[in-house]
Amino acid sequence: MRFPFAPLAAPLAAPLVAAVLLASASVSLAATELKFAHAAPDTDLQQALAEHFADEVAKRTDGEVTVKIFPHGQLGNDQQMISGTRSGIVDIVMSGLNNVDGLMPQVGGLLLPYIFTSREHAYKVLDGEVGQSLLADFEDFGMKGLGFPENGYRNITNSRGPIREPEDVRGLNIRTNNSAALNEMFALLGANPQPLPVSELYTALETGVVDAQEHPIPITHSFHYDEVQDYLSMTEHSYSMLFIAMNLKKFNALTPEQQQVIVDVAQEATAYQRQMSIDKEASILADLKERGMEINTDVDKAAFQAAVASTWDSYKAKFGDDMITKILAAQ
Repeated sequence: MRFPFAPLAAPLAAPLVAAVLLASASVSLAATELKFAHAAPDTDLQQALAEHFADEVAKRTDGEVTVKIFPHGQLGNDQQMISGTRSGIVDIVMSGLNNVDGLMPQVGGLLLPYIFTSREHAYKVLDGEVGQSLLADFEDFGMKGLGFPENGYRNITNSRGPIREPEDVRGLNIRTNNSAALNEMFALLGANPQPLPVSELYTALETGVVDAQEHPIPITHSFHYDEVQDYLSMTEHSYSMLFIAMNLKKFNALTPEQQQVIVDVAQEATAYQRQMSIDKEASILADLKERGMEINTDVDKAAFQAAVASTWDSYKAKFGDDMITKILAAQ
């Protein structure tokens, strides 16, 4: 039996296949994948923020913008990730605000010991005039500032004994970050501050290169510093914030609608992560205690504050008192 229309199938199929392939290619070309890098393990609240951000961006852009997360310093240490974001090798970075101290030295006012009286005080400053001004300043360095998630209050861990008074810190070889104020603080207390990348800290504690460190409790927990430290003292000597920033050229290449999604979701993810930090603090401390850490809260914070008050004077001498005045006014 003959089928007279059969010969037409092949000629008709070719344009149809080509059209399908062209449509698929257009969808592929339209999709944008963003690389989101941070230094924390994938068990940390920073990863929870990144996952929330990625899910919401993909959902609200109908898959036109997707986010691939690189935790635990997979794309380099903090300074390398920030440099990569400025150059466009990395699209989005989340890091401690202290890591842009060299670019924007005015942020040092936010890192001064005991300058924030509470989390709520910090949130008010970071979400208000001071924080918005700093987010705008990121553009001078090729980045779009997106928000200030929480790292939390910094506390001291060590292998020598509980920290209750300033004198208890004397002689400790303590790992610090690159904050000028915190390094000055520990020098004033008679410790030996040693700035080290967080990626090197566990080994440094394990081998005795340093015998103490100071981080917010989620970092102590997620990096398993309890395995190489015996004591956690709730000094709460400095509130530590993170920042999220995106490569500015990559941000500007998005459509206005996509840009708004990025901005909105970053703010929502920041609020989400801050609340998680508050909600999980008690359970994290309980888990650290169960793992074997001795935790003490009987810290004479007034004595510590008096002992390190000159760090504020050092900042004022370099940068004036405008930042400090604004922070204190927000109480």
